[in-house]
This record gives sequence, structure tokens and C-alpha cells, in this order.
Amino acid sequence: MSEQPVQTADEGVAGPERAGTPDDGSYRVLARKYRPQTFDELIGQDAMVRTLANAFRTGRIAHAYMLTGVRGIGKTTTARLIARALNYTGPGGEDGPTIHMTGLGEHCQAIMEARHVDVIEMDAASRTGIGDVREIIESVRYRPSAARYKVYIIDEVHMLSPQAFNGLLKTLEEPPPHVKFVFATTEVRKVPVTVLSRCQRFDLRRIDTDVLAKHLAGVAGREAITVEPGALVTIARAAEGSVRDALSLLDQAAALGEGQVTAQGVRDMLGLADRERIIDLFEAVMAGDLPAALAIFADLYAVGAQPAVVLSDLADLVHWITRLKLVEGARNDPSMSQAERERGLALAERLGMRVLTRAWQMLLKGLTEMRDAANDRAAGEMVIIRLAHAADLPPPDEVIRSLAESSGNGPAARTATGGDGGPAATAQARGEPARQHHVRPVPSSGPRASAAASIDVQRSADADQPALPQPATFEEIVALAGARRDIQLKTELEHFVHLVSMQPGRLEIRVEPGARQNFVQTLSARLQEWTGRRWMVTVSNAPGAKTLKEQETERREALMREARSDPVVQAVLEQFPGAEIVEVREPFQATAEADHLDPADDATDD
Repeated sequence: MSEQPVQTADEGVAGPERAGTPDDGSYRVLARKYRPQTFDELIGQDAMVRTLANAFRTGRIAHAYMLTGVRGIGKTTTARLIARALNYTGPGGEDGPTIHMTGLGEHCQAIMEARHVDVIEMDAASRTGIGDVREIIESVRYRPSAARYKVYIIDEVHMLSPQAFNGLLKTLEEPPPHVKFVFATTEVRKVPVTVLSRCQRFDLRRIDTDVLAKHLAGVAGREAITVEPGALVTIARAAEGSVRDALSLLDQAAALGEGQVTAQGVRDMLGLADRERIIDLFEAVMAGDLPAALAIFADLYAVGAQPAVVLSDLADLVHWITRLKLVEGARNDPSMSQAERERGLALAERLGMRVLTRAWQMLLKGLTEMRDAANDRAAGEMVIIRLAHAADLPPPDEVIRSLAESSGNGPAARTATGGDGGPAATAQARGEPARQHHVRPVPSSGPRASAAASIDVQRSADADQPALPQPATFEEIVALAGARRDIQLKTELEHFVHLVSMQPGRLEIRVEPGARQNFVQTLSARLQEWTGRRWMVTVSNAPGAKTLKEQETERREALMREARSDPVVQAVLEQFPGAEIVEVREPFQATAEADHLDPADDATDD
């Protein structure tokens, strides 16, 4: 299907008569032939053009510009247009800079072909040193030979060395009135802030897919190339917002099809998968139809689609379907066909957010694994298999609820909270504290500090003068160290100290290697400072009790053993192969932790 060309400002000079087209009959690639000659031809950069137009009209022209953006977005072309606008003298002899260039001026042809004596272009990727910048510094003193301004265009400016940047700073800040600088870069983060602060910055936007496809249609119409609309959309997507890449791909596709560009031909050329087949594959995976999913994957591989591209397209599809569920305007995406929109909406209605987010995470993990796999097709098939098996897995809360109901213990909520029925209720009936078993990964916690609540803060006879704490147990000493923010001492007490005996004002301990050399003296001094009484701390060779860390470890292991023996937990582990118990919380512990959570955090907890 042929497309109608888009009318642009240079319609009268399209084709061989277009400015910059060679006269010797040699072929010029589309990316060069259709390089914009005026600001009106720049597509997708309306904000920048409007800003420059206002600046030129009011005379507020900056002495330095910084153009940033991805490759092929038009940075160098825009720099030449700025140089042309600064030096424009039209057929009518217009005096002064202007972006409204109605025709070729005195200097336009030479500037756009990068051969004007007063517009100096430098590639910072090949000329990075201070010597190259020194040439610029020396030459800025001289007035332009023919044009109104001497313009220095430095491409890929981020490649300059630190010494070159430092050498340029003073000239860049206070250049002569007849000098202008225009910088272009794809890595603006690598440009020193001292340079950025001296420039007026323009971020050139990626071109939207529909705008880029329309531009390609206009070029194809002028070049008498027969194209399918789907082919233009595919090229625009593959270009990722780059006009130069899009025109190069159109040039390649036209050569491949001998002037006929089809959607299938473009997919074959780029090694892409058919969008409709990607939806077929996703539907088979979500239905758990593994034979059909593997057959579609094999068909895509046979026609040249790379496995990594297939998984990437699946991830893009998952993202689009998620947007369909959440964003009302997503269903009006012009880059999608009517059939794709209908099937996408059906999937969005059928699939829940949990399923989509799980598929997204598995696809991202699969793409990472594929980079390290020796056989990318095998790696891709394993990702498809995992997706298909995980697609029909119910959410964990539904599994627990169904297991509890099938065993006659009532709803899972009562099982987890200790209501009527379930192991929690049974434990309460026996007079034992109920425990909550968590199967999801949670951050591991340190030794319990519940003894902090048991520090006995004595009150003196004078109510206005509270007495200093007097710890009666070793755990209270550890909690006191934590309350006074002496984390090093608290850690040493928990990990390296075995209690032998303790009396008021007297502590006998065995210290393991790992504590600091003056640990005993430090402990005695801290206790005297915190309690107001002298403490005698002695070191013994007796075995003593286990360290608090060892006691905590034994307690957690016992809770783990008890949790593994719980019937409901065993059933959950059987339903989710590979899952494991990472923590067991007791009710008083969970309540204490919840008291310290923000309401927003508490709302997101289990």
C-alpha cells in the first residue's frame, strides 16, 4: 500500500534539487538527503524551536548552547541550523540573525555542508586534548572572515579531557561578541557542571512512534517507495526515536524489497517476531498450554526471530497489557493495530496484576540468564516452560485458605491469626502461645532486645530526680548498652561474653577472642557511669552460660523445627516447590514490631 507524502517546508526542493544533494548523479542515502534544512523541518522538537524563535526575535541570543539527546536525533543538524540562523543573509539582504530562513542565503550552502570558513566543526572524539582547545582559544580573538559570527561546533563534547575542559572555561564564560559556541553530546552526565552552567541547554526529545512513522511515509512518498503502514510502524519502533536510524532502516528495507517495503520483510530484516504471533505465544503461556507455546516459539525461531528478541517482545507486551489495565489512554496507542488492541484488552480484563507482575519479573530474570547461557534457544524455551507452569499457580493466600477449609479448620485468616480452628487455636487451647509462620522472604533480624522493656528504672524519693537504672540481670545490662547507643559494647556483650555469675555491683564473665583488648575496663567504666555505682568486673576461666547470640540461635532453630512440623505449613511448602521458611515470629514479637512501624508501612505488611 502506497502512502501519501507529508507536506513539509522544503517541498519545492525535494529530490535531486534539494539543498546538499550532489549533482553528479550518485546516490545519497536517505538519512543525508532528507537532513532538515530549516527549523520548520525539525520534527518533534517544538519546544526547542519555539524557545530559539523567541530568543532570536527579542535579541536574547546565548553565547553557548548545549544540545543533548540520543544518537541520530538531530544534534549536529540543529547545531548547523543555529550557525546558519546566526549568519543568515537572505536574498532580500535581511540584516540580523533569524530562524525564519525563507531561502538559501549567502552562507547557508557552505554551512550546511560543513565547509564554511567561519563555522568551525570539531569532533571531540578524535581531538580530545588541551592542544586542540588551545587552537580555539587562540583563534577566537580574530573576527570572522565573511560571516556575521564565528561559530564553533564541538560534537561529542563529553570526550574532551579534563585539561581541555578547564582550558575552555574562561573563554566559554566571556567569549568575544563575535563568537558563539554550540556543543553536542550523547552523554551529558560526563560534561562537567562548570561547562553546563555556562551554556543554554536543550534536550532533544526522542520522536514518538506515530510522528516518526508519518515522517517516514512522507519520505517514502517522495522516493516512490511502496510501503505497508505496518512496516513503517515496525521501523519507527526499531529506531527507538532516532530519525537517522529510521531513515537508514527505510533505505535498507527499500533495497531489500526492490522498492516494495512490507511488514514481513522488515521483520525478517530486523530479526523481529510477528506481533500477532507474540500475542499468540503469550495467550498459550497464560493458558498453561505448554505444547502450543513451545510450538509457537519454535516457529518464531525458524523464521529468524532471535530468542532474546522474543522474550523482550513478551516483556513489552506484558508492560502494554498492564498499562491497559491502569491507564485509560493506553488503548488509543496509534502504533497498535485494531486487532492488537482488541486482544490486548481481552487479556487485560482476564489477567490480574499479580499474574502480570510475576510474568514481568520472570521474563526479566530469563533475559538475564540468557546472556550467560551457551544455547540461547534452550534458555528461551526454559523461560517459556517456567512461565507456563507459573501461570496457573494460585496466589499464596488462596492456597492457604483452601488448605485450611479442606482440613476443616475454617478460613485461613483464622488459622493465621489464631481464631476459631487451626493450629493457632489448638495451641491456645493447650495454653501455649500461638505463633505465626511466614513463608515469604523477610529481612533477618538480630538478637532479641525484648529485655529492654524490663529495665527497672527506679524512682528516688524526690519525684523530680529519677534514679539511675540498676540492672538485675545480664540481659538488662545488654539492653542498657543498647538504650545508651553504645552499639559496639552491646555487640560484644551479645557475641563474646559468657556469664559466670552476677550480683549487684559484681559481674564475673568469660570473654571469647574477638572483643577489644580493654573490654573489661570499658565495661566497668560504662556501668559505673550509667548506674551511678561502682561495678567490679572480673574474668573467669569457668565455662559459664552460652552467649546471648548462641541462645538466640538455638531458640530460632527450635521455632523453625516446630514450624516445619505444622501441617498447614507443610501443605504450603508442597504446593510451592522450592519455597522455604525464613522466619518464625511469635505474637508478642510481631505486635512489638508493628508498634514501631509507620501506618503506611503497616498497610503493606502481611
